[in-house]
Amino acid sequence: MSNTATTTNRRATVVGLGLIGGSICVALRERGWLVSGDDQDPQRVTEALERGLISAAGIDAESQVTFVAVPVTAISLQVQRALDATNGIVTDVGSVKAVVTRTITDPRFIGGHPMAGSELEGLDGADGELFTGAVWVLTPTPTTSDAAFATVANIVNDLGAEVVGLDPVRHDELVAIVSHVPHLTAATLMGVAGSRATEHAALLRLAAGGFRDMTRIASGHPAIWLDICAENRPAIISTLSALIDGLSDMRTAVDTGDRATILQRLTAARESRANLPSRIKALADLSEVRIPIPDRPGAAAEVFTLAAELGVNIPNFEVVHSVEGDRGIAVVLVETTSVELFRGGLMARGFKPSVQRLD
Repeated sequence: MSNTATTTNRRATVVGLGLIGGSICVALRERGWLVSGDDQDPQRVTEALERGLISAAGIDAESQVTFVAVPVTAISLQVQRALDATNGIVTDVGSVKAVVTRTITDPRFIGGHPMAGSELEGLDGADGELFTGAVWVLTPTPTTSDAAFATVANIVNDLGAEVVGLDPVRHDELVAIVSHVPHLTAATLMGVAGSRATEHAALLRLAAGGFRDMTRIASGHPAIWLDICAENRPAIISTLSALIDGLSDMRTAVDTGDRATILQRLTAARESRANLPSRIKALADLSEVRIPIPDRPGAAAEVFTLAAELGVNIPNFEVVHSVEGDRGIAVVLVETTSVELFRGGLMARGFKPSVQRLD
């Protein structure tokens, strides 16, 4: 098991130089990496070179890690291309994971999805701080090597993001709820408002903060969402059906004047919104958990998928080597309020964790 490369000349390639790919380039360059960039548009590669986002064009055969940041329908092809061109680890940043993880079974591949974005597009929006404080999902499978998982997790932590490990299918189900369907809902509501505005010219001028906040995501690039809807169709359809059922129930309650049902649903929504997890800020709220990694495939990744299943946040993670041998030890920081739940879950899975509070 290896950790993130520590040599002066750490080398990476980014395939796809849009907003996310460009931001990864900037973030890596700011941390001393030699970054090569590749894109189907030669002009974009030239622009990235001129702006100093990358130091070379094309896939660097010596890359220790390659990030594939292309549209979701092209990910599998570009991941395989990167695996063939390098001996390093390959990850992607697509928002749909089940398809690519079924297609690519190479141990050097680990699926990824940074939950970050910007209203700007392309290299104009490239920002090395884009991932600071963001959740970056990794989706290991039974074929993923611990080295691939640990290396990418450490790099992601270094970029300022919080790693969350999820099963690929579970990831797609969850992002349908928190990302894909909200976008389609915002687009639909914006469409309703737009059609009514042709009849009532003042309507859009009346749009207050709540309407603008709810429909902001509808300003995203439409072409991207065609691929997402195709790749994550089952999860999106399931979530849309649940949303439509909920709206139908609300419509009935409003139509019949069922104040109790309306109040109950609004109160439940308010409470759920208030319980959304917040970021950890104080070191005193954290405990360090050290977990010797058993000699079995996917053990390091299992630590993260267990944390996600239990609802335990892991704001920091690294893998160090044991002085007794070459086995790795996962060192993670978790909220102290969740540490006993996490420790119990680890022990039930056969791990032998030790815990130390940081206060």
